[in-house]
Amino acid sequence: MPAVDVKGLKKNYGKVIALRGISFSAEKGEIFGIIGPDGSGKTTLFRILTTLLVADEGTAVVDGFDVVKDYKEIRKRVGYMPGRFSLYQDLTVEENLQFFASVFHTTIEENYDLVKDIYSQIEPFKTRRAGKLSGGMKQKLALSCALIHKPAILFLDEPTTGVDPVSRKELWEMLKRLKNQGITILVSTPYMDEAALCDRIALIKDGRFLSIDTPANITAQFNQKIFAVRGLEMSRLLSDIRAFPAVKTCYAFGDSHHVTVETGQNELQESVQHALYLYLLFKGHTNVEIEKINPGIEDCFMELTKADVV
Repeated sequence: MPAVDVKGLKKNYGKVIALRGISFSAEKGEIFGIIGPDGSGKTTLFRILTTLLVADEGTAVVDGFDVVKDYKEIRKRVGYMPGRFSLYQDLTVEENLQFFASVFHTTIEENYDLVKDIYSQIEPFKTRRAGKLSGGMKQKLALSCALIHKPAILFLDEPTTGVDPVSRKELWEMLKRLKNQGITILVSTPYMDEAALCDRIALIKDGRFLSIDTPANITAQFNQKIFAVRGLEMSRLLSDIRAFPAVKTCYAFGDSHHVTVETGQNELQESVQHALYLYLLFKGHTNVEIEKINPGIEDCFMELTKADVV
């Protein structure tokens, strides 16, 4: 039996449709990522799976228990770290952890081995009030509190939003160690680069899953040539690339624009690349660089979004 088994979940907030028939399963002992932008339904899904919300339609089973009928049992078996820091700001680090341990009728000492790799990094500040911690330290405290009762399944809602790159890296290293201890982890994130750190992912947009697979399989299904284009005037460059007849899509990605060409032009990769280069020079662009690249998860997400709209 999967650790999480979801069928046809729907949820509306008045006229706003949050979930449009979500179905998926997460296997025991895997890191399953829900990848998508803000407002796509990630938090609503997690709140239903942790029994904080009731779906309008559909069913969900978590660790073998129904989220509606067996909500009390599920709450004993899951850990939940919401996107917004929700611990007690006026309590110290140690007091917060003691409180959450007592809620689940356990102690810090009983499950310390499970959280020691995380908690040991903030233990020197155990007398500091939680509201005075940095973003990365708040993240570690929240994760420690979510784990202190030794849950079978851990739900992390955008745990790396608003924290520094070092803390992001540390968190994913912690998640790998927790997975090795047999904990199933469902994590949501708007950061496409974190998708590669999951065993499987679901790409979500407007309350609907666009694709569910391993990150490698999703990128392998991207069957178009893709180029990265750079220049000095990136805003004007974007407009001019989109006006080039052979270009199918062009999106801004960090320090470059990712470009695909119309079907039928793929076989003419070198000539199209050269023609685009000459066209941009003619348009007055300087320091133009065009290189063929491998698609990433974000490229796949944009293509799937475009197909879903069509």
